[in-house]
Amino acid sequence: MSDTRLLIGVSGLPTCHRITGFGISMAISSVSFLPTLPALRLNQLAIALIAGGFGLHAAAQSASSDKPTGNTALPSVVIKGASEAPVALSGFGDTPVAKLPMQAAIISSERLAERGLSQLSGLALLDASVGDSYNSPGYVSYLKIRGYDLDNRFNYRRDGLPISADTALPLSNKSSIEVLKGTSGIQAGTSAPGGLVNLVVKRPTVELTSLSLGVSERGTVESSMDWSHRFSDGRGNDKAFGLRVNLNAAHLDPETRDAKGSRWLMAVAGDWRVTPDTLVEAEVELNRQSQPSQPGFSLLGSVLPDAKTIDPRTNLNNQRWSRPVVFEGRTASLRVQHRLDADWKLQAHVATQRLTTDDRLAYPFGCGKEDNYSAYCSDGTFDQYDFRSDNESRRSDALDLSAQGRLRMGGLTHELTTGVLFSRFKSRLQGQAYNGVGPGSIDGSLQNDPQPDLLSTNTNRDERSTELYLRDAVQLNERWQAWLGVRHTRLHRDSILVNAAAGEEAPTGYRQSVTTPWLGLSFAIDPQLLAYASWGEGIESDVVPNRPDYLNKGQALPAMRSKQWEIGLKSGSRTVDWSINYFDISKPAWRDVQADADGNLVRRLDGTQDHRGMEAQADLKWQGGGIQASAMKLRARRHGSDDAALNGLKPTNVPETVLKLQARQQVGLPGLELQAGVVYEGRRMVLPDNSLSIPSWTRLDLGARYEQNIGRQLLIWRVGVDNVTDRRAWRESPYQYDHVYLYPLAGRTWRASVEWVL
Repeated sequence: MSDTRLLIGVSGLPTCHRITGFGISMAISSVSFLPTLPALRLNQLAIALIAGGFGLHAAAQSASSDKPTGNTALPSVVIKGASEAPVALSGFGDTPVAKLPMQAAIISSERLAERGLSQLSGLALLDASVGDSYNSPGYVSYLKIRGYDLDNRFNYRRDGLPISADTALPLSNKSSIEVLKGTSGIQAGTSAPGGLVNLVVKRPTVELTSLSLGVSERGTVESSMDWSHRFSDGRGNDKAFGLRVNLNAAHLDPETRDAKGSRWLMAVAGDWRVTPDTLVEAEVELNRQSQPSQPGFSLLGSVLPDAKTIDPRTNLNNQRWSRPVVFEGRTASLRVQHRLDADWKLQAHVATQRLTTDDRLAYPFGCGKEDNYSAYCSDGTFDQYDFRSDNESRRSDALDLSAQGRLRMGGLTHELTTGVLFSRFKSRLQGQAYNGVGPGSIDGSLQNDPQPDLLSTNTNRDERSTELYLRDAVQLNERWQAWLGVRHTRLHRDSILVNAAAGEEAPTGYRQSVTTPWLGLSFAIDPQLLAYASWGEGIESDVVPNRPDYLNKGQALPAMRSKQWEIGLKSGSRTVDWSINYFDISKPAWRDVQADADGNLVRRLDGTQDHRGMEAQADLKWQGGGIQASAMKLRARRHGSDDAALNGLKPTNVPETVLKLQARQQVGLPGLELQAGVVYEGRRMVLPDNSLSIPSWTRLDLGARYEQNIGRQLLIWRVGVDNVTDRRAWRESPYQYDHVYLYPLAGRTWRASVEWVL
């Protein structure tokens, strides 16, 4: 398929959707049709989406033609500040952010659009507590919160249910992204201690038709449609049924060379108000992304190369045989909520996620001629490998049954939530290629022949867990409130090597039962100012690799229990939301220890990795403008190791100081808003022994937004320039598989878009 074509079947959209006054009939029978959809050129795609939008808009108007057609006003929209918005991921129902004894952020879809962000990695530009953790363009997004790497298997949620983030998660049909900061045992049976990320799906709302077209970088073109409508049930309730359709497609041509690709999404969400007390919600999402990824640079021998001498557009994945990484996803969910009375409601929520990945890369790793596999060669060359792992299959299923309500007990009011979460995960992989092909060069000038033979092993995994939970918010008096939570998790995990010789499959399997408590106490100093303290635990669970060089191979490590305590002040109003807090998180660390003269290893727990820091956030709002700012000062250290040389060292790829700011102000012409964003990140350690670091850097972004009314319709024009000063720096320095990676800050890039709200 040509790079200028996209695989998406939307050209017949107006004719394959028949809308009546009572519902919608879609000529889509199953998800198995995806490979046979016709390819559309981008101009055809844009026309198709716009035409589809008019078709749905006109059909919706037709469906409502029995209503009066006078000069009716547009529906009103109530905009709430962040302090008034609840965080579903907190587990405490509709409690606003400003009233919770924890730190959380809500990143709206509008805020993502203003910054031109379409991947989860973009969160690293918006919140000081969120950072990069091996974010390779064109690949899976990896994040850290409060300096701890998130686990893509366990730290991500979709409408509150666990999902795998080992894919390119689309954002165009998400209304917001919630970030819960700190040890997450209150909401996750097992997870890394930094926090959780929750994707909130767009649901049917008031009547809406929005079409957008954007261009950026060297030639990226993206178009999308967001359509929502409500329908009558024929019994006098004209809002009983709701439907929301999101379509998105993009031809990707980034500033990074040799990285052209494509992306598309089709998503439908519906709801049915069966009775005033019963709501049924269902949604399905189909998506695909195909794009070559960008490997990282590295040290040249023991020398940190000057970022100013590296062209950030260089893609080391530029062999003639390089193939794109392909992510395909199918996700669906069903949620039923029933209110028993004024105080209690029940909920059943089930979801399934099925992912398929073709992971390919011309992979640079180490320098054999200098016997140095942690960096590239001193002369700028490296060992290159043909890596291919096709047809990776991952499936996640989850069912949550819960009850939430209020009761009086012991003279106190309790807001209770209790339930059980069943989750299953299964990955099925094949043999993979990881074959040396010859030398490569950091200038991308050397070419090699492919070696695609599937000679290496891979790992299949099965995981099952059952999590029982109880949360209680107790109103002690007018000012004091206690927050209690406990989660008991029973898990069973198995793994086995595939493509291994007979008798060398190295199966592992273990069961664990863990309980994670959480406590909080808050005091309302006044109606808008809250002081709080909290303490909680989280659990990570792992197994020693089943390899011959480990004497304890295949054994489960003891459950790694992290602990956090936090104190803070929070304030929320319609003009300013702010908070400041201090946190202290401690998690067990493991280390491979040489056990004998033959070089055999033992993996065991050894000391802790402790992160202590201050966070500050502020969202100032005034007539015609505002500022959103956040800062974090972090002290991350290793303690308690049997190897005294490790104690007091900083973890790699974790900045100690971070500042992020976005400002906006209406100026001059009515409807015109100017925007600016600043990101500052302090230096990061490159090597575990702290002998080398990358310097701090600052990035400046500028943008503008113009709203233009045309009758009852609205045009929103957006334009922006990221990294205005074309700053050259190393953005991050992940250390993985005993190898140093260096990712450059993207050069100056531009973007422009127009959104048409009908």
